[in-house]
Amino acid sequence: VAGHFWSPQLHIYVPFPKCVISLLLQIPDDEKGYKLDLFCVPKHYEEDLDQVIIPHGLIMDRTERLARDIVRDMGGHHIVALCVLKGGYTFFADLLDYIKALNQNSDKSVPLTVDFIRLKSYCNDQSTNIVKVIGGDELSTLTGKNVLIVEDIVETGRTMETLLSLLSECNPKMVKVVSLLVKRTPRSSGYRPDYIGFEVPDSFLVGYALDYNEYFRDLSHICILNENAKEKYKV
Repeated sequence: VAGHFWSPQLHIYVPFPKCVISLLLQIPDDEKGYKLDLFCVPKHYEEDLDQVIIPHGLIMDRTERLARDIVRDMGGHHIVALCVLKGGYTFFADLLDYIKALNQNSDKSVPLTVDFIRLKSYCNDQSTNIVKVIGGDELSTLTGKNVLIVEDIVETGRTMETLLSLLSECNPKMVKVVSLLVKRTPRSSGYRPDYIGFEVPDSFLVGYALDYNEYFRDLSHICILNENAKEKYKV
């Protein structure tokens, strides 16, 4: 099929129309992942996870490519990189490290400053459909700026749409969104970020700073949480 490329466990999907900025890695719904004993997983989480679905090394390689795409498209502009806490902090740090390396070793560079915002829309494994914005009063400092929002995961898209609506009231010059993950879910509003790392199945994912009630942020790989763990760590 035009626009699709296959590998043994992932297929690379080129979204349409062709003017979309970046490629993404699409993980199929029937992806079986990898056995936990193939990787270094903290012992205290061994009984809580079904499998590793995105190994840390693959996350890093994909993040490096996203950094290259961002520098290619936004090079020459002063960018305010806005980290969405808490889940986005690891991806944010790694992405900025790759952008800094490119700034030092390529013809294009991106002058960067950073800011942080916290959004909350989950209780246990369910979206509350109420988006709480912490730090929103400071968005006024982004007036007239070029903003790169860095998010860990877009699920329904409503949280990001809320943030973008708040940002628009502050009249930034430009806003782009990069998300490490986008979930395929029937609950989606249809929103798609400008840059996407992986498109993933509609499973509850943890690791690489993605949490379940604040647990699993210390897990390096992205894994599928099992049902027993949802009950174990429920609040």
